[in-house]
Amino acid sequence: MSDYRQFFVKRRLTFVRFVLSVLLPFGFALGLFYLLMNPPVSELKFMINLMLLTTLISIVMAYLAYRMGWINRFPHIRWTLLSGYALSGLLIFLNVWVIARMMFASQHDLLLATVLLVFATGIAMSAGYLLSEAITERIVGLSEASREVSEGNLAVRVPVEGNDEMACLTKSFNEMVERLENAEQKQREMDILRCNLIAWVGHDLRTPLTSIRAILEALADGLVEDPETVQRYLKTAQKDIRDLSLLINDLFEMSQMDAGGLHLDCQENSISDLISDTIESFTELSQRHGVELLGEVEQGVDLIRMDTQRIGRVLSNLISNALRHTPAGGQILISASRCSDGGCQVMVEDSGEGIQPEDLPYVFDQFYRGEKSRNRSTGGAGMGLAIAKGIVEAHGGHIRVASEIGKGAKFFFTLPG
Repeated sequence: MSDYRQFFVKRRLTFVRFVLSVLLPFGFALGLFYLLMNPPVSELKFMINLMLLTTLISIVMAYLAYRMGWINRFPHIRWTLLSGYALSGLLIFLNVWVIARMMFASQHDLLLATVLLVFATGIAMSAGYLLSEAITERIVGLSEASREVSEGNLAVRVPVEGNDEMACLTKSFNEMVERLENAEQKQREMDILRCNLIAWVGHDLRTPLTSIRAILEALADGLVEDPETVQRYLKTAQKDIRDLSLLINDLFEMSQMDAGGLHLDCQENSISDLISDTIESFTELSQRHGVELLGEVEQGVDLIRMDTQRIGRVLSNLISNALRHTPAGGQILISASRCSDGGCQVMVEDSGEGIQPEDLPYVFDQFYRGEKSRNRSTGGAGMGLAIAKGIVEAHGGHIRVASEIGKGAKFFFTLPG
């Protein structure tokens, strides 16, 4: 349904509700008149005609005021409300005065009724002014808060009073400002991260590049001629090139995830085989670190719908992270178990030093590292866990961490069935 048609239908419904609201007191008053006065048929017909006439005049006057946009012509809500009270008083005056006039009341009684009606209308408007102030105060408070928000003060909140539409509007306003405040906080964090990104990536790129340049210059200048030393230099250069390649691949994959362009090739695959292959690929490295790698897979876990290469990347990142933080003589356990919903949960648990409580909320953030010096010997570029999180969530799963200082860390991720 188009916006115009919705507006038209809404206006028609408003008019129908207004007519019904007028007919209700008409029928009630007529019934009361009949019960209390027990009038003859001729007098009852006369009263019906009078009330129909005044009712029709009231409907026409109110509807014309509504269609002409009278409520939108005042600069202040209180004036609109007072005008509404005045129109209501005028309609009351019209109905009572016309009926009294047509009922052949004496001139004295008619004048007295006129004075009393004017007095009652004035009293009603005075009481209406007081009530309108209670409403306009809330509107003014909301308006002032909106102005403060437009000037950048997102800490402002408006007290919620009552349970009416204004209270609902105030609640919505406060929720909106809270979301804006959270968004601004995240934006500030992103700005800080963006400012640090170039420095961080520059640091991670410069270190291996400097090493490679020094090696190449030494070899080119003939400063190193011993075959053993040359081989050692070349192996170091190869390692630095691998580090650079991994860093560039991480940056590319991170940019893909940020852009929502991470492509998954999901098929039914064995999670137990993937864990076994990953442990085998890390066996030599773990032996050099003096760390024992163990695998444990619950029966009935296979098969899981997943992108084997991507989930293998998740396992590799988690195991690499565990190896960096597990001392010699420690142990890393990779296990998988079936979830109640048909999926599986994979856990990578180490016996390292654990994660500081203040670092736990941020371990999956891009470029975040608890070790602030960013020494490559103690960690990577701070993208491994963020990439793992992105891959798991792209599969529709979740990843989390639990840790106690001195008792190691446990990383869990789930994959849907």
